[in-house]
Amino acid sequence: MPFVSVRDLQMYYEICGSGQRLLSISGTGGDLRRSPTIFDSPLAPHFEILAYDQRGLGQTSKPDIPYTIADYAADADSLLNAVGWESAHAIGISFGGMVAQELALRYPHRVERLVLACTSSGGAGGSSYPLHELVNLPIEEVAHRQITIADTRWQEETWLSSRTAQFQDLVKLTLAAAQEGVDEPSREIGRRRQLEARAAHDTHNRLSQLHLPVYICGGHHDGISPPANLEAIHKQIPGSYLEFFQGGHRFLYQDPQAFKRVIAFLQNKFE
Repeated sequence: MPFVSVRDLQMYYEICGSGQRLLSISGTGGDLRRSPTIFDSPLAPHFEILAYDQRGLGQTSKPDIPYTIADYAADADSLLNAVGWESAHAIGISFGGMVAQELALRYPHRVERLVLACTSSGGAGGSSYPLHELVNLPIEEVAHRQITIADTRWQEETWLSSRTAQFQDLVKLTLAAAQEGVDEPSREIGRRRQLEARAAHDTHNRLSQLHLPVYICGGHHDGISPPANLEAIHKQIPGSYLEFFQGGHRFLYQDPQAFKRVIAFLQNKFE
């Protein structure tokens, strides 16, 4: 299996595809053993994609020390060194978007074009929903909260009443996902440390330093990274693009146009 020594970690990564190079940075709970991965997405036929399990997640090491977003960015920079990639496009989804912001700010030579999907800048630009506050709730309540926050339409009685079976299926899937790897050593340590880093994220006042093509995208009904947070990022980054799609936090998989627009941006084919 492809592991590499990165800073204080043994990091799991995968590279697949052909075309322009694309670094994919995953969200909270990202684990390349869980489908669908970025390699199952519409991006896969168009790019050579490098994806990895971030510190504390998946098959990568989970040291029980404080993590910062700067640590995650340094991990990504070191991984690029390890695989021999001088630079690449980057897509950061949710928590991965926070890491991608920090990567582009600290290591600007690494990132050619940047996609920030369903994410937040923290600080004056607004933080993503405080998921760390859900940690000690009963597991079924956590599942319900995660679903209704990720797509705020589930909070509307008219939406929910005609889709109760679909909602129950989502609850079952969410509960099943929460049980995956539950017996793995240090799983909860890594999860807790990641949420601590997420809560402290703040790039807002530095985003104006970014001088590269940036595409910011999100879902109209996202309660984790609300539209206002993406608008705040857009205002801070000179020349950035902003676009919203139908759906919530998983808008990339809910609106067929979303990945098409991401591909067009990365290939510099925006109309």
